[in-house]
Amino acid sequence: MTQASIAYFSMEIALESAIPTYSGGLGVLAGDTLRSAADAGLPIVGITLLSRHGYFRQILDENGNQSEQPVWWPVDDYLVPVDLHISLTLEDREVAVSAWRYDIQGYGGDIVPVFLLDTDCDNNSDYDRKLTDQLYGGDAEYRLCQEAVLGIGGIRILRALGYHNIERYHMNEGHSSLLIFELLDELKQSQGNAGSKQDRIAHIRQQCVFTTHTPVAAGHDRFSQEMAYRVLKRCDPFQECADELCCYNELNLTYLALEASRYVNGVAKRHRETSQKMFSGYPIDSITNGVHAYTWTSDAMRKLFDERIPDWRLDNSILRYAISIDKEEIFLAHQAAKQTLVEYVNKVSNAGMDQRIMTIGFARRATPYKRATMIFNDIERLRKITQHCGKLQLVFAGKAHPQDQGGKALIREIFSSRDKLNGDIRIAYLPDYDMEIGRLITAGVDLWLNTPMPPMEASGTSGMKAALNGVPSLSVLDGWWIEGCIEGVTGWAIGNSEPHEQQPPTVTEAETNILYSKLENLIMPLYYQNRDAYLEVMRHAIAINGSFFNTERMMSQYVTKAYFK
Repeated sequence: MTQASIAYFSMEIALESAIPTYSGGLGVLAGDTLRSAADAGLPIVGITLLSRHGYFRQILDENGNQSEQPVWWPVDDYLVPVDLHISLTLEDREVAVSAWRYDIQGYGGDIVPVFLLDTDCDNNSDYDRKLTDQLYGGDAEYRLCQEAVLGIGGIRILRALGYHNIERYHMNEGHSSLLIFELLDELKQSQGNAGSKQDRIAHIRQQCVFTTHTPVAAGHDRFSQEMAYRVLKRCDPFQECADELCCYNELNLTYLALEASRYVNGVAKRHRETSQKMFSGYPIDSITNGVHAYTWTSDAMRKLFDERIPDWRLDNSILRYAISIDKEEIFLAHQAAKQTLVEYVNKVSNAGMDQRIMTIGFARRATPYKRATMIFNDIERLRKITQHCGKLQLVFAGKAHPQDQGGKALIREIFSSRDKLNGDIRIAYLPDYDMEIGRLITAGVDLWLNTPMPPMEASGTSGMKAALNGVPSLSVLDGWWIEGCIEGVTGWAIGNSEPHEQQPPTVTEAETNILYSKLENLIMPLYYQNRDAYLEVMRHAIAINGSFFNTERMMSQYVTKAYFK
């Protein structure tokens, strides 16, 4: 257990659908990363927060108004308690931290342990006991305390568990970057006063790897210098380095991670360019995200791959041989997944969906830059397209952050559009989006829709999941789709990849025209009138995109570029 040489820190990790320790793409990516690490037998250990009350349970009324409830889940049913405690000081309070263990077992039987930190300990105050209750909950001070538990507490938990030979500390986003102060403190304790502060930072830098996911400055965690001094007043390395690490009277955790990492990467080629402009003083590489192929492939498609590409789980790259799978077999496997989705949608929403009708999927975090309502920009034109080309039905899912009023308004707008269409286009919005619902939708729809405002989609991964299931994308050129789109071969593009300057995010008339034009003149005629040609696009989606945009390839790049270079 204590032989791991890589420690992977993430505020959220999607271990399985029923364990609500994730809110969206960041956590799902972290889970897929560790699943592929287990498949490859990499010596890695994961650190995250317990999130005893999860992110939240989403309730939607008949008008699409979202309300939130805490999630109650039986921690003991899924995790094993670890018989140890550590403590850290926040302000003048000693906060006890315990841990729970979850083992991810890889395809070959190798284990990646994940330790989930928990402050619900007897000696803690009521406030401190709740620090690991709510994922992304509370105010700024609550968040800073949470992130101190993750970063500083995470290192101390590792040491208490016997992990003394970690060579690389991988920070998945900046939330965990306070671990840098704990590493500096350990180094100073071992060296005494030998060496300068700059020498110690240089030493720690050789151990740290940082992946940034946020393409806009406002998305990075920042705390006032006053709050940071107060909460971290007993953290000597912070007090010593505050002048260097606090800029504009703030502690910026992204800058902290950038300053103390040997390797920094964005999560797609375009995202690297965006990040390099934002943080021009630091060299930034790119490793494009992926998804765990087996996790996100439908049961029927898994069976088909097992029969036609037997070693695909050992080597995802050979999914390129899907190009030789009979198109009828791909059709039947997809129809099985579509039937499962349609049955689930009708059970949950009573939408009356029909398996014979072309179905478009859109499932992701509900926030303005995702522009989920673009397809409804001209409802009358959309209605006429279906009258001319064939019927259409839409499946949506996604949670808005409790404080994101713009995201909540988008959900209401989708419900309003459904009512205006009055059954001419069947629309379902599935509540309480999670991994399992995501798996059903990405596998079961006929077309994956993605409409972010460039350059705000750092990568995106839902279209990769769809591709593994033979579902092509119709997407704005941003994030991974700039790399994955071969027009008319793996899917279709909406517009070019030029960044938009509008704030708040808007939809241009040109984008709407392209979206409707491609549906009307290319995609729907292909689907309804030339099934063989549509199946060819589906087959290419698997062979070209499914074989590359996976976490097996992604992890091999982290190994060679970041971990052992």
